[in-house]
Amino acid sequence: MQFSRSYTRASETARLDAELGYVLSKILFICAAAVLAGCASNSGVVAMGPDTFFVSRQAATGFSGSGSLKAEAMTEAGAFCTGRGKTATVTSEKEAKPPFILGNYPKAEITFKCV
Repeated sequence: MQFSRSYTRASETARLDAELGYVLSKILFICAAAVLAGCASNSGVVAMGPDTFFVSRQAATGFSGSGSLKAEAMTEAGAFCTGRGKTATVTSEKEAKPPFILGNYPKAEITFKCV
């Protein structure tokens, strides 16, 4: 009888350890996803003057290209000016240069005017 009790306690402990490991792995995954999602940034449209504005996009990792970021920024600039009944004209643009490591992730910055 003593043997079965210790075996039951050991199996119960093993089951609880497995459940705890599963829960902790899920928590770790969710935290990692939140951290990566938090790294991507979009400035939104920022006024720089009467009809001059700035918009930027930054990727969360170095594995995405900057081409799509630039297109997204230009689309946002165009939509912003269209909403004002005007057309966006890009006055300057800047993209992050590789290598994309240690926080230097792909980034596109657009300065534009609504004319």
